[in-house]
Amino acid sequence: MSAPLVGIFVGGKGRRMGGVAKGLLTAPGGDETLVARLARVVREAYGDVDLVLVGSAEAYAAHALPSLCDDPPGVGPIGGLVALLAEGRRRGAPFVVTLACDLPYVSAALLTQLRAHAPGAPAVAARQGTRWQPLCARFDPNAAHPVAQALAAAGTRSLQPVLDQLDCIELRVDTDQDLRDWDEPGDVE
Repeated sequence: MSAPLVGIFVGGKGRRMGGVAKGLLTAPGGDETLVARLARVVREAYGDVDLVLVGSAEAYAAHALPSLCDDPPGVGPIGGLVALLAEGRRRGAPFVVTLACDLPYVSAALLTQLRAHAPGAPAVAARQGTRWQPLCARFDPNAAHPVAQALAAAGTRSLQPVLDQLDCIELRVDTDQDLRDWDEPGDVE
């Protein structure tokens, strides 16, 4: 069986952070970048896993991780999701996990829970209030790719409709700390 495919989404412009590549910020309590920390935590949770950066990854070259370009480009995270799901299908990955590069507190325990919850579901994600957290989610690439591709072709930019159309299963998270992101300078500790 092929390994799972995990994509760390790095394509955002970081406008609210002054144009900083957020994944290169230093993770709390250490000296590794957010991307390096995420890669380490993913490997703790999943062991042998295929890990890629999704989106414009030039700033991350020092991390020596393979990258995927958005498909289509310039449409926001749905372009990254389409590319990641297509790559998951091509590799025969049993599932694909999406992670935002600006999640400094995601734990191996949460990723393990994400992997095990609702086996066979087309999509699993946590919710924050009434909104899905699509960049800490698990997808069946065979079920999700045609849905994401059709929505992107129709001009949808948000990932919320992808999860809605897949009848996403909610992953209950004990604490929102795992899902707290760094969007603005005031978020960084």
